[in-house]
Amino acid sequence: MSDAPIALSPQNRTVSSFPMRQRLLVVDDEPLILEGLTRLLAARDYEVVAANGGCEALIAIGKQQFDAILLDLGMPDLDGNEVLRFVADRAVDTPVIVVSGDSTIDAAIRALRGGAADFVRKPYEPEELLRRIENTLTRRRLEKENNHILLRLQQSEKWHRFLVNSSPDFIYTLDCDGRFTFVNDRVESLLGYRNEELLGQHYSLVIHEDDIANAEHVFNERRAGDRSARNIEIRLKCNPGMRRPRLMNGRCKSVELTATGMYDEEASPFEQRFIGSYGVAKDVTERKQAEETVHYQAYHDLLTGLPNRALFRDHLGLMLAQTKRTQKPLAVLSLDLDHFKVINDSLGHTIGDEMLLAVGARLRQCLREGDTLARLGGDEFAVLLPTLVSRSDVDHICCKIIQALSKPMYVKGHEIYITVSIGACVAPEDGDMIDSLIRQAEIAMYQAKSQGRSRLQFWESGMQAPYSERMQVEADLRRALARNEFVLFYQPQVDTITGEVRGFEALLRWWHPQRGLLAPADFIPVAEESGVIVPIGDWVLRQACAQAAEWRHAGLPPVRLSVNISARQLESADFVDSVMRAVQVDSLDGNLLELEITETLLMRDFEANAIKLGRLSAAGIRLAIDDFGTGYSSFKYLSRFPIHTLKIDQSFVQELDREENMSIVNAMIAMGRGMNLNVVAEGVETESQRARLQQMQCHEVQGYYYSPPLPYQEATALLGRHTRGFNQRVAG
Repeated sequence: MSDAPIALSPQNRTVSSFPMRQRLLVVDDEPLILEGLTRLLAARDYEVVAANGGCEALIAIGKQQFDAILLDLGMPDLDGNEVLRFVADRAVDTPVIVVSGDSTIDAAIRALRGGAADFVRKPYEPEELLRRIENTLTRRRLEKENNHILLRLQQSEKWHRFLVNSSPDFIYTLDCDGRFTFVNDRVESLLGYRNEELLGQHYSLVIHEDDIANAEHVFNERRAGDRSARNIEIRLKCNPGMRRPRLMNGRCKSVELTATGMYDEEASPFEQRFIGSYGVAKDVTERKQAEETVHYQAYHDLLTGLPNRALFRDHLGLMLAQTKRTQKPLAVLSLDLDHFKVINDSLGHTIGDEMLLAVGARLRQCLREGDTLARLGGDEFAVLLPTLVSRSDVDHICCKIIQALSKPMYVKGHEIYITVSIGACVAPEDGDMIDSLIRQAEIAMYQAKSQGRSRLQFWESGMQAPYSERMQVEADLRRALARNEFVLFYQPQVDTITGEVRGFEALLRWWHPQRGLLAPADFIPVAEESGVIVPIGDWVLRQACAQAAEWRHAGLPPVRLSVNISARQLESADFVDSVMRAVQVDSLDGNLLELEITETLLMRDFEANAIKLGRLSAAGIRLAIDDFGTGYSSFKYLSRFPIHTLKIDQSFVQELDREENMSIVNAMIAMGRGMNLNVVAEGVETESQRARLQQMQCHEVQGYYYSPPLPYQEATALLGRHTRGFNQRVAG
């Protein structure tokens, strides 16, 4: 055959003066995501059609052609897998890029096997998504060009050979003995063999050793028609003695093989003669690598490369089954670095990540071959110790770990010291359930922290009770707001000279359906740790402002209402807005609301807090320093906040009989008066305390001497009595 280039007639050429815009179909049931994707793609000059769900997508696909489809999986009307099935069943010639927030392995693999050209996990970087789209469109264009060439070259043997050698797939024929009689040019870029090196060689030369048995029935296929091999995965070996092309990697390639037996067409139907096999091997290495990557990411921590919680549970399940057979115990360790948050906060998360890598390396050196080390998240690690002889083995390994981590670490010029608290439980002595063992080790670790840190604590059955109770409190707290179980009590703040009620402190109580009325100490620590304190704090603000407005509408004189602010509230991004909303809903005068914040909390993020509180002060809202005298802040820094009130902590007031305490309180009051601040003494319980505070010229007092915290009805009545009494004294 001639090797002259193929001439194309003018009528076969496609000429266009103006390139067509590529049309994309974007399918998602989230309007904001749909709008954002549409804008992103339109900015890159794509023609975009949006479909709000799977049903709209099917309608759009039926009406017009698309160059690519961006498809979400989880949609309420018709999920993305159904849309993929529709595209596959109707042989729609449009590549589908799945863009999904589903992070499971099965979702990614199912989408790829369902015909998706690519899989992008949300959230994604816009440039990465655009690159994936461009790559897909480029592949589609090349495929269309190849298909176009195929149609034009079917008329001659030369054109057919050109097509075969230009195919992206490895095409071969074997004789009846399984020896290569033809291989196309793709074999060189795929496996590193030249055509002449394979011709006459047995097919087993290129088959991976573990797939030889399978290849005997599919690569060397003898069946024909519907019974022949289709899309069978098999591994082919690369040429070990030849320099591989740049695009090749690894020592083998994964392919999807479609093969059929060839028979002599001139033989009679009753005496068919087998003459060899014909096969097409499609390279799916990238897809297999993508599946392996998804699988790896699902079972490993991406920072340290260690197994994650899911893989640790799998290993633990296998070892528990082995323990039942061997009767040798195993141990589960929960390790948590002590004060690791300080490193992140002071040196930054980059140094923190390097620290975690260094910790992982040291932990590996302390463990035996066959032990499993995992990172469960943050600074928490877990260790599985199988085939133990006794608990002393656990003691020995944990001592090695504690000693290894106690040595200084040098990270990017920083000398860092870290300690670790370890909790341990032993199976089957402490149980044989996967999640229970992990949880018990974690509880033992928390117990180790509470007893001084940098130590090992074995699980004991009595440790469960306080944590179970805490979990129950947290669960009840999350339902309490919806069930309207919270209530505010009000404790008056009284003028030391006139006895007039100047304000109230709003104090939260919880009417628990089983435990009755609970004080803040019973639930606020759990609310703080779990984050539920933020919505609870917002409720307190709204309720207090509504109560102040109600007193105003009842004709009672305006009084100041103080509300305690938690750390989580102050640190939240919308703290200022939430306070302003509470004031504006009831058209409350801002100076009737006073926010009580401890001085320690103020200093946690000085600059950010100064900005937030400055905005509130500009709106007329007052600020009180609660528990004054118990923190470590500087008067210089306190002077930069818009403070209106100092509240002397009750610990000083209750020991006024001690001379040194009296001097401290006197100095606090004098300082407050010198700064033109209102001074309130908390915890006043006796007449002698009140008299001494009045003598020191303290402005206001608060405590059980005057009144305990009162329900709003009693607080309203008290405010009315004080107002009438004060008016009568003025009239007299």
